[in-house]
Amino acid sequence: MAKGIRDKVAILGMGCCRFGERWESTAEDLAVEAFAEALADAKIEKKQIEASYFGTHFDEVNVGKAAVPLQNALKLQYTPATRTENYCATATEAFRAACYSVAAGVYDIVLALGVEKLKDTGYGGLPGGAGMGVQAFMMGPNATAPGLFAQLATAYGKRWGIPMEKIKEAIAHVSWKSHANGTLNPKAHLRNAVSMEQIMAAPMIAYPLGLFDCCGVSDGSAAAIVTTPEIAKSIKPNQDVITVKALGVSVSSGEEMWGNTWDGCHFVTTRKAATMAYEEAGIKNPREEISMMEVHDCFSITEFVTMEDIHISPKGGAYDDVMGGFFDLNGQVPCQIDGGLKCFGHPIGSSGLRMIYAMYEQLSEDRASTIPPERKIKNARLGLTHNLGGMPHSNIAAIAIVGRK
Repeated sequence: MAKGIRDKVAILGMGCCRFGERWESTAEDLAVEAFAEALADAKIEKKQIEASYFGTHFDEVNVGKAAVPLQNALKLQYTPATRTENYCATATEAFRAACYSVAAGVYDIVLALGVEKLKDTGYGGLPGGAGMGVQAFMMGPNATAPGLFAQLATAYGKRWGIPMEKIKEAIAHVSWKSHANGTLNPKAHLRNAVSMEQIMAAPMIAYPLGLFDCCGVSDGSAAAIVTTPEIAKSIKPNQDVITVKALGVSVSSGEEMWGNTWDGCHFVTTRKAATMAYEEAGIKNPREEISMMEVHDCFSITEFVTMEDIHISPKGGAYDDVMGGFFDLNGQVPCQIDGGLKCFGHPIGSSGLRMIYAMYEQLSEDRASTIPPERKIKNARLGLTHNLGGMPHSNIAAIAIVGRK
């Protein structure tokens, strides 16, 4: 019987470029920036990388198809390289593929890198069109992401009997907390603090989601170099080994879209992926065992319901946890410790690895020593990341859990 990936793969090094409106740089430049940091952190030479997995989503307006752009940009000579793409979980999929190839014993040292450059497209949001397939495009040609995700709030209020005024207050706190964290991170796109009053009074995008309830687009890249725990220990003998505890992925079957069993206020895929990941990691009580998180806050309501879907908050209990500061930087399980999508934006091909980077720099002794005290998570042991790609009624959820061995 398969036993999963727990502690079979170690993160040897990671890198992340500064996210933002990087007009001066190409996507390839951003990839090089993230890779250079990861390589230096891993304390290896480029020639030791045996294979690569390259995550990018909007290839037509970005680097192009296949994995050739990665090899060209990084000058990786004639080694295997594969492009991954799975909506907003694209970078997590690159990481997952790299980890599985090491766990399988095929390679010793593997690179996963994600990059996306969206500001140059000219779109205020994600590029439109039939990116989700012709069928979906024909079924909902006028659908918008804010409009669809906003319906989570009304469904949640109806399901748990919570007035919309309270939900609006809670999701405003979600955004306020992320912006407060983002001000401390020099790699974040948006680094200005915003008040609760500003958030509550912001222009409405899709009720009850205002401007500050929606994440923006950005340019960015992040990278990870993975290997076996034994090799990691031999290269960094005086440091704790950071290992992968679990990787869980769940993709909608279409039941939420076509059936009547879904209540419209949670993500079935996230619940399935989280359950899968906790079992693989041997986690019995995530509320007590998880130290910190980065979840997919494309909209503040998404983060709000995700707290229940990843089994941290009890069902119907997210409001009390959010308003009680449970997920604040000084709370019991800090969430969006680097500012999240809210402050980094969402260059789709890189977000998953950027999230893992946020966990890694807190867990790695080398990296944690450089983090200012106000950003440091005390006694960090296990970090969880969550990506959600698609729409509430049809999507993919990916969970990664990493921690000290």
